[in-house]
Amino acid sequence: MQRPSARSSQQNNSSAPHTPLRQLRSHTPTIYHDDDDEIADPRPWETRTPQQYYGSRRDAHQYSHNPALSIDKAAGVGNDLPLYDEMETRRRYGEKEAVAGAGGAGPNSELDEKAALMDDDQGKWAKGHGAGPGIGGRRGLPPKQRQEGWRAFYAEYEDWIWCGIYTILSMTTRFWRIGAADYVVWDEAHFGKFGSHYINRDFYFDVHPPLGKMLVGLAGVLSGYNGGFEFKSGVKYPEDVPYTAMRVMLASFGVALVPIAWWTAGELGWSKFTRHWVTICVLCDIGWLCISRFILLDSMLLFFTFTTVLGLVKFHNERHDPFGEDWWLWLVFTGWSIGCTCSVKWVGQFVTALVGLYTIEDLWNKFGDLSMPIRTYIKHWVARIGCLLVIPFVVYATCFKMHFMILNRSGPGDAQMSSLFQAHLKGNDFSESPLEIAYGSRVTFKNYGYGGGLLHSHVQTFPTGSQQQQVTCYHYKDDNNHWLIAEPWGADPIDPDGPIQFLEHGHVIRLIHAATGRNLHSHPIAAPVTKENYEVAGYGNLTVGDDNDLWVVEVVDDTHSSKGTMNNRIHSLTTRIRFKHRDLHCYLRAANAVLPQWGFKQVEVSCDKENNPKDVHTYWNVESHWNERLPPGEAKLYKSPFWRDFVHLNVAMWTSNNALIPDPDKEDILASKPTDWPFLHLGLRMCGWGDDQIKFYLLGTPVIWWGGSVSLILSIFVGFWYIARMQRHYKDWKAGEWEQFLWPAKVALGGWGLHFLPFLIMGRVTYLHHYLEPLWFAVLIFGHLLDHFFFASPHRSPRAKIAWFVFWTALVVGCFWWFKDLALGIHGPVNSHKGWSWRPSWNIYNS
Repeated sequence: MQRPSARSSQQNNSSAPHTPLRQLRSHTPTIYHDDDDEIADPRPWETRTPQQYYGSRRDAHQYSHNPALSIDKAAGVGNDLPLYDEMETRRRYGEKEAVAGAGGAGPNSELDEKAALMDDDQGKWAKGHGAGPGIGGRRGLPPKQRQEGWRAFYAEYEDWIWCGIYTILSMTTRFWRIGAADYVVWDEAHFGKFGSHYINRDFYFDVHPPLGKMLVGLAGVLSGYNGGFEFKSGVKYPEDVPYTAMRVMLASFGVALVPIAWWTAGELGWSKFTRHWVTICVLCDIGWLCISRFILLDSMLLFFTFTTVLGLVKFHNERHDPFGEDWWLWLVFTGWSIGCTCSVKWVGQFVTALVGLYTIEDLWNKFGDLSMPIRTYIKHWVARIGCLLVIPFVVYATCFKMHFMILNRSGPGDAQMSSLFQAHLKGNDFSESPLEIAYGSRVTFKNYGYGGGLLHSHVQTFPTGSQQQQVTCYHYKDDNNHWLIAEPWGADPIDPDGPIQFLEHGHVIRLIHAATGRNLHSHPIAAPVTKENYEVAGYGNLTVGDDNDLWVVEVVDDTHSSKGTMNNRIHSLTTRIRFKHRDLHCYLRAANAVLPQWGFKQVEVSCDKENNPKDVHTYWNVESHWNERLPPGEAKLYKSPFWRDFVHLNVAMWTSNNALIPDPDKEDILASKPTDWPFLHLGLRMCGWGDDQIKFYLLGTPVIWWGGSVSLILSIFVGFWYIARMQRHYKDWKAGEWEQFLWPAKVALGGWGLHFLPFLIMGRVTYLHHYLEPLWFAVLIFGHLLDHFFFASPHRSPRAKIAWFVFWTALVVGCFWWFKDLALGIHGPVNSHKGWSWRPSWNIYNS
């Protein structure tokens, strides 16, 4: 490309900003062009603005990120870039590349000649000012030039500078006196104990997936914790428990929320004021701050929820470059974040649904693009299935695989798993159990269905139906799980000193509850929950009973049998059996139907009138076995398939989670209803409220919560208003602006609805911290409306925008400062702190 002449260069520069004559005369370098004309550049390099040094940030980003641009253009040869740009490009891209791009092939190239002239001229100027030669000697630059250099540096790295500032502020608030409360606070009693189980490798059970709790255990290992503390609520930490270090490690997830918010707001295309304001909201919310400072799962759940939204927005912004490097990067990142979110708590399924709805809309729009080849469309489907379904599932399953590998010792959660799974745990007593079952044996029966428990009974009776003794399934080891194998009524009694009689397929038996002596019994009375089945109860005693106590043993299969041969004897652990009522012809069944509070939320046991041989909920196996007349079984480990254990544990988690429903007979002062959350009707005391201890009260920053809730309502009306005006053919938007306005609104409103509305129909007990994920989307819609009406509105002057930004920021920061002690710790009598009870329903003060 031919370089423009000197005269044309002067004409092109005629529109440059005016430079004072005194500065023009101070130093005017001479530049030689191809036509050997000598001219004076009206804009000496030391008087040019940073924008004239480097070009616009948009062009710099384009040159550094778009490989389609030629090196010639990037090097500044053949265009109107200033000579300083040419030298700077040469420095950044390397001498050989720049020279090659300039069309030269050595030191005699045009770019080298100009650079040499520039260095020489600048060296003369620098000598006159007491500085060393060369353009790189910033120490010799005049103050104004150094100031412009810093401006250029700030312009190039502004995003990262502010990200660093906000990260430091976030660390300050999250780590400030984080170890001051030296006792177990709120749910640290649960999750700290779960971390101890990972360190001790004892198997336990919880309703949440394992990733967050494994990270708690990792924090304990990295901080030097030995796993010996029991984490009882309110108990003071001993000196050998590094609780402060553990809190700091987990609070780091809360620290990261602020910079993630910064980048997310930027990717949503908002103005710099909105970007700062949304980040400040995340920094200054009392609820997010408070929940991040303890050994809890919520900071990790919030972190992965934020990263999922960031990944979704980044991926959306790459939609014009499908299958590019960044497109794949952010699609995989979004899938990974989904998997991690769901692996901390199941509420991660809500943000998964948000990504799913976006994907459905995106693929539907592409389906209507007739210019897209069908092969390309199929590639879009395959990419999303692989990244948004397969990757999250692999992450989720891998967490459970690690969970099983780490927890390889017998622990308090054994009974939640299948008998074969428990058999491979170190420290269990299954090797002491006799292999073959005989009359007179004392046994426990494990239901083989997913999430099945142990056959159980206790002295409490059914309040309805027969009002006989309750029979249930219980997921924890207990003496009330023990049953005796006895002969049927009318048969000759078993001689305890005579020959051993083994239990076999087809035998009619009685099962006697060892603790109460009641017989396992069924009759044609509807079960309390599953009305189509018969009730199963405990009836009679060792001498009193009837034919409704009799059950027929049916063998399904036996993994102990070799090469498909059927052994009629019943074996511990390996034989799957069914119990058929002799007279009613129904089958003993436990299918995870949960009894009300009068049944202690245990699983209902009923007698199923339908004979479905494939119904695993009618399968049982002997788990523990005691009989002094029989030798111990073989001391070997039975293998249990991973995928069966994976499904079994997830069903057990689901069953137990559904059992967490409010007790109408008991007042829970910590619980709240979802309708209480958006406008902060209730807070939550996280610890004891004594005057001599540091206290914490979970409450959001009112301005953020109330403003976000109002914005959710207002945004719906704004949307309908603009839709109505478009229907009337008003031209409120330029091409593409409506879609840009609608995109953040869909993310915010959709995310909030998916995270909040399901709680309205949940039966389980709920607390204020369940709103911390929906709050993120409320903040986004709040910022979106402020950006539209104040910070980016063309109807506002620059001064007005600054004034509105200062106003809204002052509201958030001031409100945060007023309530900060609720999250950082309340010292002394709480009633001595005035002005916190903005709503009478907040139970901050002692009455």
